Amino acid sequence: MTVDRRFRFATGAFYAPSAGEYAALARKIEDLGYAALLLPDHFNDQLTPFLALLAAANATKTLRVGSFVCDNDYRHPAVLAKEAATLDLLTDGRLELGLGAGYFGPDYAQTGIPYDAPGVRVSRLIEAVHVINGLFGPTPVTFAGEYYTIAELDGFPKPVQQPHPPILIAGGVQRILSLAAREADIVGLLMRSRDGALDFDDDSVAATAERVEWVRQAAGARFDDIELNILVLDVEVTAERQQGAEQIGRRWGISGDQVLDSVHFLVGTVDEIVDQLRGWREQLSISYIAVMPHRMDEFAPVVARLAGT
Repeated sequence: MTVDRRFRFATGAFYAPSAGEYAALARKIEDLGYAALLLPDHFNDQLTPFLALLAAANATKTLRVGSFVCDNDYRHPAVLAKEAATLDLLTDGRLELGLGAGYFGPDYAQTGIPYDAPGVRVSRLIEAVHVINGLFGPTPVTFAGEYYTIAELDGFPKPVQQPHPPILIAGGVQRILSLAAREADIVGLLMRSRDGALDFDDDSVAATAERVEWVRQAAGARFDDIELNILVLDVEVTAERQQGAEQIGRRWGISGDQVLDSVHFLVGTVDEIVDQLRGWREQLSISYIAVMPHRMDEFAPVVARLAGT
């Protein structure tokens, strides 16, 4: 079955000061035409993902909810599988489970969670994906890996979506993207991180095209079943494209030319942004766009033009 590469859009709702205000924010996201509400997984000023996602789903009718992405080092995969399956059940099958190896250095430093070498974190994620998929399945799981050991554990509850909720694996290095190509339903194309910070020298269209090719090669025949996702960090809707790019660049400490040659920023008129996204879909097969919440209103006219097309 080939994935339908119509555009889908997502944004976040990291925090609200009360349950009522959070519910209203989730309904606003749905009303603006976004398909999904996604939450990251950090220890800073955001709500804990699974409880907040359940609240958002309860406040809306069709809005999908997901993690973008759960840091594998913060939970044992058996715990994560149980929480995810419970959330999928209680949202009537609206969960998208995002997984990552972890990159955000301050989280590790502030909590004392060991910040192992990248290769170790990726190896641990590979084992965790195996465990989580197994626990979503119909039979008990036994697994003996380098990092996790599971003995005849039958995952409960089972998720509503079968064989499992859509799994998103995001990363910027070939090893993670190859894992995602083999195991994920949605692949998040990120830039690399260095010392816990995003590397803006690694976010060009050409670098993204190389990542898509890694996914294509590792996925083989299943490439057409994968949805490709990007995270847009900033948006500037303006008739002065170069000036808008320079404004974004000042906010992020990069040049305007870097902004214009990146898949993580969008700048221009609504028509120009629409054309740019159509070009990315044609050239890079990217159709699932996540936008940071502080730009959800500014980006809404683009969502209105492209969602579902």
